Amino acid sequence: MDAINSRRSIRRFSDREIPHDIICKIIESGIKAPSSKNRQPWKFMVIQGQAKEEMLRAFRAGIQREKSGRAMLPESSRHLRGAEYTVQIMEQAPVVIFVLNPLGKGLFAPLNDEDRIYELCNIQSVSAAIENMLLEATDLGIGSLWICDIFFAYEELCGWMDCGGELVAAVAFGYPEESPSPRPRKGFEDVVVWRR
Repeated sequence: MDAINSRRSIRRFSDREIPHDIICKIIESGIKAPSSKNRQPWKFMVIQGQAKEEMLRAFRAGIQREKSGRAMLPESSRHLRGAEYTVQIMEQAPVVIFVLNPLGKGLFAPLNDEDRIYELCNIQSVSAAIENMLLEATDLGIGSLWICDIFFAYEELCGWMDCGGELVAAVAFGYPEESPSPRPRKGFEDVVVWRR
């Protein structure tokens, strides 16, 4: 409960490196997440150093493509400034982990009803792994930011990674340089329905 209550989305990190064994502990926590039918549909790609510079170039290229009129997400153009800010956050974070679903059909594959449910179940499983990682990081004094702005550069990032499967999210990790206050939450009575 301490990690749940104290976890915050961190957007300012120090340049202090995270020890390898701490990164491994964070990933191991993700691997321990529950998954639909125990498929464990996850793969973790750890990005550091020079690889991070290459990844950021791919991310920026995707944002530029979105701005140039060849947008994959034309209805979301108002969020491009936020995506550019996300690139800055990732640039200062010592570690970025991309989380993939190697069983995924991909964003552009036509899905029948059964495939769509299979995809949803696997995404739920991957999300549980990500949450485990965030909580473990918090417990270890590491800040984190769950990133979905990657979809503005989905094609470019997938092309750069060349890893197969479906890109689900990225998480930036580092020692925090800020202590944000808790964000407002909807009230219990606003989100819970009892049926008896």
